[in-house]
Amino acid sequence: MNERLLQFIWQFQYFQKQALVTTAGEKLQIDKPGIWNHHQGPDFSEAAIRIENTRWIGNVEIHITSSDWFKHRHGADNHYRNIILHVVWVDDRPVFDEVGNRVPTLVLQSLIPKLLLERYREMMEAMVVIPCHSFLPALDQLGWFAWKERLAAERLERKARQILAMLEGNACHWEEICWWLLAANFGTKVNSSLFELVARSIPVQLLARHKNQLQQLEALLLGQANLLSGKYQDDYALLLQREYRFLKKKYRLQPVQKAPAFLRMRPASFPTVRLAQLAMLIHTLPHLFATIKETEGLEKLQACFMVTANDYWHYHYRFDEETAYQPKHLGKQMAENIFLNTVLPLLFAYGLYSRNDSYQERAMQWMYALPAEENQISRKWQRMGIPLRAATDSQALIELTNHYCLHRRCLDCAVGNRILRNDVL
Repeated sequence: MNERLLQFIWQFQYFQKQALVTTAGEKLQIDKPGIWNHHQGPDFSEAAIRIENTRWIGNVEIHITSSDWFKHRHGADNHYRNIILHVVWVDDRPVFDEVGNRVPTLVLQSLIPKLLLERYREMMEAMVVIPCHSFLPALDQLGWFAWKERLAAERLERKARQILAMLEGNACHWEEICWWLLAANFGTKVNSSLFELVARSIPVQLLARHKNQLQQLEALLLGQANLLSGKYQDDYALLLQREYRFLKKKYRLQPVQKAPAFLRMRPASFPTVRLAQLAMLIHTLPHLFATIKETEGLEKLQACFMVTANDYWHYHYRFDEETAYQPKHLGKQMAENIFLNTVLPLLFAYGLYSRNDSYQERAMQWMYALPAEENQISRKWQRMGIPLRAATDSQALIELTNHYCLHRRCLDCAVGNRILRNDVL
């Protein structure tokens, strides 16, 4: 038994409530369990109970053992002066209030259905990522829709809060933050941190000065990423090296102290290709955040991101290594990934910042319009019979897996809630 489970059981009253009595033998009736308190003080406030013929309104405290009251030193804390009921798993020591009256105590151990406890134990001890896998789908279609909608919004808001923290912590403007985030996204999981370091080393104002010179933009990005330091024979590589030496000296730039990764990557995702595509995006769309903020149509904005690296990269993935002709378009799947992980969180964050709900609503609407992602997490849930129809579904299930399932937060999950209470009372 743990205290969080007891809080959950009390909050939803998942125990036998007929003929309740306190440890002192007094008749007890629960009219209202109270409001769960996530902050300092008693676990539940504004509870309403009846002991014998007297109605009490106040706070309820939950403990595994009644002696935990003393371990937590509640007796010396004014927050615990108005406790009308002490709810415990085991009563091993009486508790008295400040005037010497015994605090009414309810022991739940014999009142909680064994099936609920068995299901909880099974989920907590499951040796798989999704602890409730054997109980799925658990919720009906409407229940899943509501829960996934909430999870998708929760994920979007969490990312938006991180963006606002970046904005506040670095005293930067929105274009700068947008540049950092987009660069990190272009790096994908393997080179994300490197690309962000590159972006942070090149202020957005510096990029703006060279927005009309694509080769200079490529030189800046590739040079800062340590991709122009080799001894090349290729004329284009030598040209970029000359450009970078000039720009590095002019702006006193220092390349990042991290090497880009190429191993176990598809050539289309090589850092050389992604940085060339990023340079083209800056070349064609110099005011990144303004464009995101002001473009109201999803398809219109998506078209802005469908860039192709310059002609040299049609025949190369790396310098000095010529290949068959293959235009290096930013793929549809990559563009959708950028929208989900950068564009929509930026819009949502700006809505919070400006207190303009229309940006948040637009972000959610666009998430519904984008297709569901194909990844390891989405495939896992699909195999368990959970359908994915839009990006809201895949984003929701990523949030559910990473922030609920992996941390065994089944008590905070609508699915876990339903499993624990089904047919137990």
